Amino acid sequence: MSLSQVGRIVNGAFVMSVRVYYEDTDAGGVVYYANYLKFAERARTEMLRHLDIENSKLQDCHGLAFVVRKIDAEYFHPARLDDVLDVHLQLTKVGGASLEGVQTITRDGEVLVTLALRLGCMKLDGGPGRLPQSIRDVLKTIELKN
Repeated sequence: MSLSQVGRIVNGAFVMSVRVYYEDTDAGGVVYYANYLKFAERARTEMLRHLDIENSKLQDCHGLAFVVRKIDAEYFHPARLDDVLDVHLQLTKVGGASLEGVQTITRDGEVLVTLALRLGCMKLDGGPGRLPQSIRDVLKTIELKN
């Protein structure tokens, strides 16, 4: 698989697979809780890349970056060394200067962790920033429709 093919859109959600490496685990071979946040961050980055909205382009062309404003994690089952996990991202709201979504981390269809998140858009020189309409339009193509 080439790096340009990391992740896919499935039923309106972005899905990326990750393997659990030794570095992701604690002494007992179980994924350390904070590493699920890293898996989720990678999936958000790859979702943007999949939509041709790379973070570097957002910064270089628009002087903007996404920041985590709020995240709520609920842990159900542990992942272990060598597991292959699917990290799902479903956008639930695309606003002018923010994104909201739900991320679910699964193993063979079993939900291990859910994350509810709100991302803010900020200017690199400080303060909130609005996303260009063209970027909002692309993000809305995978926004959950109520």
